[in-house]
Amino acid sequence: MAPAGPSSPSMLPLSSGPSPIPSPVPTTQVPPAPSTSVVPPQATATGTATPPKGPTLAPVTSQPQLSIVPTVDASVELGKSHSQAGSGNPSWFGWIRGTVSSVSHKVAEKAKNSMDSMITTLDPQMKEYICVLPPDSGGDVDLVVASDKEVKVGAVREAFQAVFGKATVSGMSSEATSVAAQPVGFASALTAGEERINSLRSGGRVHPQQPVVAVENFIVELTPGFWYDMGLLLIDDPGQDILLQTYTQVTPIPAEYVTQARASTPEDYPLKSSGFATTIGEVASQVLQVHHSQWQETVCGVPRREMVTLAARVLASLYKAQLPQSF
Repeated sequence: MAPAGPSSPSMLPLSSGPSPIPSPVPTTQVPPAPSTSVVPPQATATGTATPPKGPTLAPVTSQPQLSIVPTVDASVELGKSHSQAGSGNPSWFGWIRGTVSSVSHKVAEKAKNSMDSMITTLDPQMKEYICVLPPDSGGDVDLVVASDKEVKVGAVREAFQAVFGKATVSGMSSEATSVAAQPVGFASALTAGEERINSLRSGGRVHPQQPVVAVENFIVELTPGFWYDMGLLLIDDPGQDILLQTYTQVTPIPAEYVTQARASTPEDYPLKSSGFATTIGEVASQVLQVHHSQWQETVCGVPRREMVTLAARVLASLYKAQLPQSF
């Protein structure tokens, strides 16, 4: 054997293979806790022995243990609190029900009013069984229209609610018995409107201080040979001592319509001095083949309701200016 030379750094051989895996570091075993008594294994009916009961030691590892804390959904808790405060049902449905309750109520109320209005329009007799409160009802203004026709009542309601913001407007049927079916001239129209109002008051159908509006259409010969249809709007408020009137725009009437209405009026017609027995609407509906309430729109392009609405807004503005400042 050759003698050992001087010490020199050892050269490690190069290798392309994987590095050797180091041996695992032995873990330190924790000795079990001392026990004062040893419980022997108990035999079971099958002959096998059960291990003795004692404290179980968790294995020691080098990785920390992650503790998982259960989380609570905030939306579930919010729904639970709302539902418990309301109906006592701990579910998120209670929170949804409480949130949309006011919106649902408004939608349902509007749908009910729309349905009631449609029913009473198709069958006016249902007004005795259904109480219809249109939108924007209420406020300090409460009016009665001396008619049950929607073209009049709806137009007056729309106009007064536009001027006052809120107004309660209802309609009651009323007739003028001392004026012809087709009033002719301003005087006949004014007499018919006043009679409609007085009919409601004398019959006790409205309060003595109740403001009442009358709408009366009539024809007039403004210039020789030129006839026009127009409407009178009259409001009577005894409580505030207010009496106002205004008129709608005029609708030209073909001369042959007036001639036919005059010819169809009997000579012994008791109300002949105030007008004709046949209305211009009846004559126009036969000639134009339209409903008697639509002949104005066919002739001049403007519906009658629009004419009444515009005139009613003028009347409402004049009426508001006469009221005390508290209104």
